[in-house]
Amino acid sequence: MTGFGAAQTVEDGCRIGVEIRSVNGRYLKCVTRLPDELLGLEPMIERAVGAVLTRGTVTVSIRFVDASAEAAVDINVAALARYLEQLQTVVGEQVDASALLGLPGVLAQSSAGSRREDVGETVEQLVTQAVHQVVEMRKQEGAATAVEIKQCLDAIATRLEAIRERAPQVVEAFESRLRQRMEQLLSEVDAEVRPEDLLREVAVFAERSDIAEEVARLDGHLTQFNQILDREGELVGRTLDFLSQEMLREANTIGSKCLDSEVGRMIVEIKGHVDRVKEQVQNLE
Repeated sequence: MTGFGAAQTVEDGCRIGVEIRSVNGRYLKCVTRLPDELLGLEPMIERAVGAVLTRGTVTVSIRFVDASAEAAVDINVAALARYLEQLQTVVGEQVDASALLGLPGVLAQSSAGSRREDVGETVEQLVTQAVHQVVEMRKQEGAATAVEIKQCLDAIATRLEAIRERAPQVVEAFESRLRQRMEQLLSEVDAEVRPEDLLREVAVFAERSDIAEEVARLDGHLTQFNQILDREGELVGRTLDFLSQEMLREANTIGSKCLDSEVGRMIVEIKGHVDRVKEQVQNLE
């Protein structure tokens, strides 16, 4: 969600420049930096940004230089005359005119308030131009991010298929170990292993360690994730964030149910790729 956009213009002697910077953020947060003359335009700027963007911390900086005649200030002649009258009785004829201009009420901005309304529409247009530049930069970054995410998804799918193939072997290995242990223990008392006892224990283990459902759900999440990534012009960031959390949950369940060293190793690798996906998804809107 990082991006930058800028736009500027000169209108009626006023030079106006807009810069917008966007960084990652779970929700939309708009920060405005305005000159005093334009402080009243904050709500309008936030609406213009919110109409285009939905996530990210967005900083809008506006420069405003008024070089027109409207920028001139009015001198309050009556107030100045009153100050002169009082000062001359104290200091005589030697009065510093520049010092008088700083006295309260001598200078008054003639039309500063109205300038905000005059340039409001122009500022809105510039903000819209700049925020669309941010969107274009985000699209380029998003395309590169999607490629990296798909590489992680492919790596997860490869390891998930290996786990699917490994699962029956885990049960067979348990049966072999259990048979050997039971034969060893029963040989000490001159007894034989009864097939029904062995089958019962193997069935209990197989049911407890069955990961077919979790593997299928994780595989479905991968398929859905790829489909959503291929959508254009849609807001997918929060959906993908949720899916990545579900993928991690399924991986944890597989690891806890299937107590096999080889499966455990692949689950660790899957979780590493899911964490990478979660980080990248934070960059998507």
